[in-house]
Amino acid sequence: MINLRIDGLDVQAEDGWTILETCQFYGIDIPTLCYDHGLSPYGACRLCLVEIGEGKNAKLVSSCTYPALEGLKVKSHSNRIIKARKIVIELMIARCPNSKTLQDLASKYNVQKIRFKIKHEDCLLCGLCVRMCKEQMMSGAIDFIGRGKDRRITTAFDEKSDLCRTCGGCMYICPICELRCQGPDPPGAVCGSCLEMSPTCLDFSSEAQCFMVESGCGTCVRNPIKKNVNEMEE
Repeated sequence: MINLRIDGLDVQAEDGWTILETCQFYGIDIPTLCYDHGLSPYGACRLCLVEIGEGKNAKLVSSCTYPALEGLKVKSHSNRIIKARKIVIELMIARCPNSKTLQDLASKYNVQKIRFKIKHEDCLLCGLCVRMCKEQMMSGAIDFIGRGKDRRITTAFDEKSDLCRTCGGCMYICPICELRCQGPDPPGAVCGSCLEMSPTCLDFSSEAQCFMVESGCGTCVRNPIKKNVNEMEE
């Protein structure tokens, strides 16, 4: 067993586990997009970023590809991580604003404005469909071609592939295929209809103070604040 520390808690991981797998085992919520349990890790979306190390040596790594190491110190919801995830969400929505999956992530992390040029692409280049086709469907009918801004997913020579069995696995796993609630012509880049507030303890601490990161309850900070206000009034 590997001993490490996550969010101030001493935990153990099996040999070969990644940080993401360890966090999932202990119920710590880490957002993912290009990751799927049945596929090989890819580390493309960077949503699963966590912070390892301490002080000036601390750095952000993708938890789906970084191994759980002996003595490793990990933060899963520091201010630095939350800010990085929000920027990643902005960039992804700027590319594919019609995705309900991305809109739900924006609501979860209170992203209400996109500061980048909206492109309305139909692919995020997360690679889920490519890995699904190769690893689960045992086909390999599609793959990446090109580099940089010209990178895209297609069949060989952009022609109908004899390897494709029209199983629909690529569409099933695609996070962009499911359109947002307002349809293909929404009023704005960000929906915000299902807005969830981020943990209020982040306003008072450098990281989330408990595992209730999805609820945004604020119970641990409201009562102390009220008490301090009452003391000031007296």
